[in-house]
Amino acid sequence: MAPNPRPIPRFIADTSQDGIPSGRFAARLREAFVEAIDAISDLPAGAAVPEDVDWFPERTWGGRVWIPCSARTESDEGTLELFGHVSYALPIGEGDATDFRATADFTDILAEDNPDWKIDLNDDVIGRWRGENGRAGAVTLVWGRPLVRGAVAATAQLYDETVDQEEINRDRFTLIALDALEAYGDDIFMEVKLWSRRAMELASDSLYAEPGGDEPADA
Repeated sequence: MAPNPRPIPRFIADTSQDGIPSGRFAARLREAFVEAIDAISDLPAGAAVPEDVDWFPERTWGGRVWIPCSARTESDEGTLELFGHVSYALPIGEGDATDFRATADFTDILAEDNPDWKIDLNDDVIGRWRGENGRAGAVTLVWGRPLVRGAVAATAQLYDETVDQEEINRDRFTLIALDALEAYGDDIFMEVKLWSRRAMELASDSLYAEPGGDEPADA
């Protein structure tokens, strides 16, 4: 087989093995998330992490396990969504999780205020891939919820190629794939797609597309 003129890494992350965290482990993750939220200097007064945090399925990449999350809170400025992720070093054998790290942010842009949305997405760059001849890309953690009925799987796509996929678990999904490819000729961004049980495409969204527009937006 001839060399691939556009080599793109596919399926770089382990699929979810444990699903959505619960119990004591979820409580430990929440502690790390609370610390990250408390470190936000411009967090509106009154906002706090609730006891119940919505955790998303875990994915493993780069020797770490990545677990996204989101939570609603009330503040002096109205309802906010707190979001981010907690990661920890991949345990060896039956060892315990160590080296917890968390990233957090907030937004007042909510899905219920945007009825045209079909996917509620969050993302964060967690690494970088470098290829030959200056080719590169941002390793990106993506998590979200379908806002359409019947979605059973989510995929990440580049050049119309599927580069990651996961089943939807309790209306939540997590992906890890390359985004914002460099030195491939054109700007290439990840598209997230939702699929029905009969493999029908239900929705598609780019991490860089503003709702209702075609111009790239800041990540």
